[in-house]
Amino acid sequence: MSPPISPTEQPTAPPIPVPTQENMQGTSILTGIFGDNPYFQAGFGLMGVGVGLTALRQGLALGSTAIRRRMLVSLEMNNKDHAYEWFLVWMAHNASTSSQKRAAHTWLRSHQLSVETAFEQRSNGSSSALFRFVAGPGTHWFKYHGAWIQMNRERETRSMQLMSGTPWETVTLTTLSRDRHLFPQLLTEARDLALKGQEGKLVIRTAWGIEWKQFGQPRRKRPLHSVVLDTGVNERVERDVRAFLARRQWYADRGIPYRRGYLLHGPPGSGKTSFIQALAGSLSYDICLLNLSERGLADDKLIHLLSNAPERSFILIEDVDAAFNKRVRMSDDGYQSSITFSGFLNALDGVASGEERIIFMTTNHLEKLDPALIRPGRVDLNVLVDDASPTQAKTLFIRFYGESDEISKEDIDRMGQQLEELTAMEMRQGRRISMAALQGLFIRNTVQEAVAGFRELFVDRRT
Repeated sequence: MSPPISPTEQPTAPPIPVPTQENMQGTSILTGIFGDNPYFQAGFGLMGVGVGLTALRQGLALGSTAIRRRMLVSLEMNNKDHAYEWFLVWMAHNASTSSQKRAAHTWLRSHQLSVETAFEQRSNGSSSALFRFVAGPGTHWFKYHGAWIQMNRERETRSMQLMSGTPWETVTLTTLSRDRHLFPQLLTEARDLALKGQEGKLVIRTAWGIEWKQFGQPRRKRPLHSVVLDTGVNERVERDVRAFLARRQWYADRGIPYRRGYLLHGPPGSGKTSFIQALAGSLSYDICLLNLSERGLADDKLIHLLSNAPERSFILIEDVDAAFNKRVRMSDDGYQSSITFSGFLNALDGVASGEERIIFMTTNHLEKLDPALIRPGRVDLNVLVDDASPTQAKTLFIRFYGESDEISKEDIDRMGQQLEELTAMEMRQGRRISMAALQGLFIRNTVQEAVAGFRELFVDRRT
């Protein structure tokens, strides 16, 4: 047991180390480096400010992203989608309407514009061009039913679509999340506006690369009865097409490819193309015009075009006899075609050929076509559309002059009968007259002049 500590005896504190000269020298060195060095103090200060700003910037970015996700909604359309074209049509229409019609669609004037030109070159040498101005690449703003919408149109120029060679384009619409219900309404309005211009009209498309593009403006449909063909020809083709369209399931049940081919042959000006256009209009079909001699069209592109034709459309190949007749390769700068006859046959009914299509081909020289092309399965119906028959001459004459107020119906019928007999007599002598020549005669002349000049149009076509 330890003896008790007396009150006078207190515990002794540990001795405080007395700085030696060596310790004082080391401390002064550290203080000089870190404490009194202004570069060290400024570096830590700048680093602290940098870290703070970086954290603030990241916070603002994250906050902005979060706010955009919760408060904004975007809709993207690329130029491979139908809605893209419809929206451009809608923009062009609303940019050109009057201020009264823009009550619900307030546009800000844009300084970034693009032009879309529809050019048509006619066979007689005349041409026409229509210009449509739309918002070009960049950012645009417009007001739709009280809501502001940002439109950003982007064009990728460094990469092109592989087959068509056109640049990729994207339109992005952005608005407040509360107004997202306006997107379906806007697209529906754009669709109705775009299709309204085609309602009751015939749309012609041509091959552009591997895509089908609309050619010119939609045309007014021609009544089927306005094309005067020989007795039974019109009805025969129309009946066959309608029967084919009504037997889709019949083809599917029997495993038969659902496609049909027609060949209309006859002399020039007999009405082959006019009849096809009128038939397409009567069935509310469009026409896809395919030129086999087009530069750059190869077998693979041809197969792709025939397999991806738009719905409810006829594929029209005119003068098919000329496509493979004496085709020669010229210099690199001259004409050069890479469509082969075997490739064309494979595109019609080969393994890679498509279904659900109707192909019409025309020719002025049936005898020049290879039998492999016109066999059943490739050409299912072969129809002669010949020069004007006596019945056609009479019918066309009455349709042109039958409603004249100067000449009675009885006199028109009598003169029509005379033309019918005259046509029959000329045909027995091997002389013919085309329907195009008759139509031109009736358009230019009065009834008396037409009757007087009728016989002069006959030409000798003995074989």
